[in-house]
Order: sequence, then structure tokens, then C-alpha cells
Amino acid sequence: MGDEPSPIASPRDVVEPPPAGSTGAGAPRARRWVGLATAVGLTMVAAIIATLVLTGMQDNAIYSRSVDQLLAEKARFVHRPVRAEGTLVHGSLVKRDLPCEYRFSIEKNGVELPVRFAQCVVPDTFRDVPDTDVGVTVEGELQADDSFEASTVLAKCPSKYEMQERKNHGEAMPHGPLAAFPERFPEPSQRPSVEPNVNSRLSAALR
Repeated sequence: MGDEPSPIASPRDVVEPPPAGSTGAGAPRARRWVGLATAVGLTMVAAIIATLVLTGMQDNAIYSRSVDQLLAEKARFVHRPVRAEGTLVHGSLVKRDLPCEYRFSIEKNGVELPVRFAQCVVPDTFRDVPDTDVGVTVEGELQADDSFEASTVLAKCPSKYEMQERKNHGEAMPHGPLAAFPERFPEPSQRPSVEPNVNSRLSAALR
């Protein structure tokens, strides 16, 4: 048998390839699904990041409580960074050299909190002044035995009004710049007077 000639295809039988970049009728729908999936993914990532940031802020937040409130909520604040506020208990302030630290107690509404501050330097206004309420703020951690390990100590000195009232009653400024050295800087009324003959001798020597 001889080779038979192949039939010639008519123009209607020829299938043209789709244009470049086209995937048929389902392309627009596929693109919509891809865009929706991308948007959902980005939203979830943003939500996760926001949750992590808020959680970190809550973990690092430092709550502030008065001494009585702090001990009333002990289970919530043990071994967590917290700020406690109260008044220095007179006679409780003690400095130790070995190890170098300060120990004292602060109180609020009759509730006392013993504090340990393991550093050698405290603010100048942090003094136990008789008949003066010294406000103290400590920052650190509450311990399970109801004591406080402080990393920061802040003391509030008496107001100018209170200082002036005490001065009007004849008291020396408890937090004045020279209060720590009364023997070196006595009050004017306590300073020795200079005799007149001494003044005359000084005048004669200068002539």
C-alpha cells in the first residue's frame, strides 16, 4: 500500500494557543483567592505581633501600691517588680558596712514593711528626722516573708510650708544643706561674739 496523503485541516479545526499571560476563565477567580489569602495572613501576623507587644508591656509594667495595699495583695505581687509607698518608721533606719546596705521599715495605715537596700548610697533627703514624717518610695520585689528587696529608694523631703512652720518654732531646718554638720555651722544666736578690744587691735594692725 502506498502512503496516503494526510487530510488538510480546515481553519475551523485549528486550535490557537491562549494569549500569553492568560490562564483561561478561572484566572480572575484565582487571583481573588490569592489576594484574600494574603490579606488574611497579614492580618493574623499583625494580631500576633500586637499580642506579643501587649504581653511584654504587661510583664514589664511596674505597679505602684501603698504598703497596706501591697501586703493585702501579696499573692499577686510576690517576686514581681513593684513600687511601694509609705512613711519611714522612726528608729528603723540602720546602715551596715559588711555587707554595705541599709535596712529600714516603712508603714502605711499601721502596716509596716521591712526593707533591705543593698547599696551604699541613699538620697540626701533620706534621713530619720525626729517629729518629721519622711515619705519614702521603694522600687524592687516583695519577698515571700513579707520583706522587700529594694533596688531604688526615693525620699520626699518636707514641703516648704512645713519647713517654714518648723523654723518659726525655733527648729533648725531638718533637710537644710548644713543640717548634717550642726557643730561646724551653728545657728547665728549660738556663734561666739567678738570682744570690742579684739576689734580695736585688728584695726590697729591694719593701719
